[in-house]
Amino acid sequence: MLPELFLKRMEMQLGPEYPEYLASLERPRAVALRFNPQKGKAPELPFATSPVPWEPLGCYYEPTARPGLHPYHDAGVYYLQEASAMAPAVLLNPRPGERILDLCAAPGGKTTQIAGKMGGQGLLVCNEIHPKRAKILSQNVERMAISNALVLNEAPATLAQRFPGFFDRILVDAPCSGEGMFRKEAAAVADWTEELVDMCARRQGEILDAAAKMLRPGGRLVYSTCTFAPREDEEAVASFLARHPDFAPEKVDAPWFTPGENGSFRLWPHKLLGEGHFAAVLRRMDGNGEDGNPASGASLPGGWLRFAREQGISLPAGKAVRFGDTLFWAPEEMPDISRLRVLRPGLELGTLKKDRLEPAHALALWLRPREGDTRLAPDSPELAGYLRGETIPGSRRGFQLVCAGEYTLGWAKGDGQILKNHYPKGLRRQ
Repeated sequence: MLPELFLKRMEMQLGPEYPEYLASLERPRAVALRFNPQKGKAPELPFATSPVPWEPLGCYYEPTARPGLHPYHDAGVYYLQEASAMAPAVLLNPRPGERILDLCAAPGGKTTQIAGKMGGQGLLVCNEIHPKRAKILSQNVERMAISNALVLNEAPATLAQRFPGFFDRILVDAPCSGEGMFRKEAAAVADWTEELVDMCARRQGEILDAAAKMLRPGGRLVYSTCTFAPREDEEAVASFLARHPDFAPEKVDAPWFTPGENGSFRLWPHKLLGEGHFAAVLRRMDGNGEDGNPASGASLPGGWLRFAREQGISLPAGKAVRFGDTLFWAPEEMPDISRLRVLRPGLELGTLKKDRLEPAHALALWLRPREGDTRLAPDSPELAGYLRGETIPGSRRGFQLVCAGEYTLGWAKGDGQILKNHYPKGLRRQ
C-alpha cells in the first residue's frame, strides 16, 4: 500500500495521466543489463530481449532469467542495471580523456557506465561518503575492469576544498526519498514520509553546492534522483540556479524522456520500460578552473617488470602508485591524493612479495585473453569448479589467465601437473 499523502500529490502532479501511472505499478517490472565495452565485443545472450532505447549497450532480459549467476557476470561482461538508471550517464555524455566526477557513486552502476564511455582514457573520480557502500563501489569498479578510476570515501565538502574548478563533467545522482523505486523496493515505501522528502532536499542542496565548486567553466553538471517529489527535483534545481548565477540550464537532445523546466527531464514508468527518474542538465558559464596538484608516480619495481615481461603485459600511459606492498597503475591525470580516504587509486597490479609479484584479480579482469591462456566454456563443469576454488588440469608452469569463453575471469598458477586456483576466496561460489 502506497502512502496516502504520496498518492494525493501524484494525482495533482499527473492530472489525467494519474490512472495510467497507477496501472503501470501493476505491470511486471522491466529488468535490464548493460554490456561492458572494457571486456570487448558483447556476447549473444539467450535471455536478452530488446535494446534499451537510450543506452546503446543496454538491453532488457527475460524476468525469469538469473544473469547474476552466469560466469559472464563474474567476468564483468555486463552490469545489472535498471533501464531508467542508465539515463543520467547518457545525459552526462562523458568523453575519453576528460576529468569526470561521480560524486554519489555507490553501488557503481553509473560509475561503470561512465567508465565504459571513457574507454580507459582520462580520470574518473568516483566517491561515496558511506564506508560500506564505498567498498561495494570499489568491488564493482574492479569487476568491470576499470583502469582509470580513483575510488574515494569522502564528504562532498571535503572534495570541494581539494578540487576547485577541476572537473569537466560531474554527476550528482543524489540520495533521495526513492519514490520512483516504490515498485522495486518495499523498503522505500516503508521509509517514506514528508519529513524524509524535506530532509533529502536539504542534503541535496548541500551536495549540489559542493559539486558547483568543483566544475570548471564550460563544464556540464547532471543532477539526478529516483524520486517524483518536486521539492527534490524541479524545486531543488531552481533553488540551485538562484544560488549559483554562474550556472544555466543546458539544452540536450533526449527524445526518449519527458522534458521539463530548467534543462530537466522526467522518466515516467507509464511512458517507458523503466522506473521513475528525474535528471537536469546544467552548465557552468564562468568562474575559475584549476589544473590541480598532480601526484608524483613511483618507479615500477623489478618484481612487476619481470612479471610483465613473462606475461607480455603492456600498460597504458600512467604512473605507478604504491600503498604499502600493493602496486597500482594510476592515470596520468591522477591528482595529489594525500590525506584523502582512498579505496582504489587506479588499476591494482598486484602485491609485492620480496622480489616477486603476486598478480591482482583486478589485473586478470582488465587483461584480454592471450594465446595459451586456459579457456573454459561458460557452461562447463570445469569452469563451475574454478569458481568454487577447485584446481584445473594443466601442464604449464607459472601464472596464467582462466577465461570464461573469450572473457578473462581470474588467475591460476601451474606447477607442471595442475593449475592451482587463485580466484579470490571472497568471490568463490558455494
